[in-house]
Amino acid sequence: MSAAFLFPGQGSQEPGMLHELPEHPMISKTIEEASSLLGRDVLLLDTKEALSSTIAVQLSLLISGVAIARTLKSEGVVPDIVAGHSVGSFAAAVVSGALDFRDALSVVELRGKLMENSYPKGYGMGVILGLDELRVSSLVDKVNTAASPVFIANLNARDQITIAGSLSAIEAVFVLALSAGAHKAKLLKVSVPSHCRLLKNVSDEIASKIASIDLKAPRILFVGNCRARVLRKGEEIGQDLSIGVANPVRWHDAATSMFERGVRLFVELGPGQTLTNMAKKAFPDARCISALNSGIESTCILMKRESDR
Repeated sequence: MSAAFLFPGQGSQEPGMLHELPEHPMISKTIEEASSLLGRDVLLLDTKEALSSTIAVQLSLLISGVAIARTLKSEGVVPDIVAGHSVGSFAAAVVSGALDFRDALSVVELRGKLMENSYPKGYGMGVILGLDELRVSSLVDKVNTAASPVFIANLNARDQITIAGSLSAIEAVFVLALSAGAHKAKLLKVSVPSHCRLLKNVSDEIASKIASIDLKAPRILFVGNCRARVLRKGEEIGQDLSIGVANPVRWHDAATSMFERGVRLFVELGPGQTLTNMAKKAFPDARCISALNSGIESTCILMKRESDR
């Protein structure tokens, strides 16, 4: 049996998410390392006020995911495969061994700044539940214009599609979606139109930054966001991290790829359990847990037990 570590993206953040990490030497070490590398106390990033910034959100998620993974590794457990949703893919790349933590912090800080400054207000993301990609795509096409753009962003599940663009266009798609039978449509805690062509310039700048970094072949299998399959070369991972901000996240396809490779234990490393809830719905035969909700000790026991099967 295989186990996967899943790292959540923006929208899963919670106030106090770094302060509420388990007490463990490796957690403390990672917090101190991140503070030293960034030149400021990262424990100031997770207040409610600070998390209104895309920069603080993305850095907090990266630090949280890496800290938990390092803690589990120090207790003797490592995954067979890793994947992260959106900015979570940077934590996954660090844990896979493809990207140094130092470089990940630098790129994610730049990523957050560029995204935050690209569309200061009037833009965001929303999620539609109960309609498939084809149906949502047809509704988006009816609304999308140059003056009021909207695009499909994340394909999280067969019937959970995220859209991004101007808030007025998103709301217009919501009206059509609910009339077409959607169960729910709501805005997300994201103030940037991520994962669509509106962030092409941001993607290009991230690509330039990543081009100066030496990414290595991963020691642990890494599944990308855009291609939704295992990427075995450092340059492939670098490209996926670069273009991801301007292209849809094919998360359901990525999770399916992991399941087809034998993953039967999905462990989410970060606040909440959005990714494991989706995995549980898509793969009823799999075990899906949150490392923080289950606790480090229980997570280690479960992973060791399942790896012996």
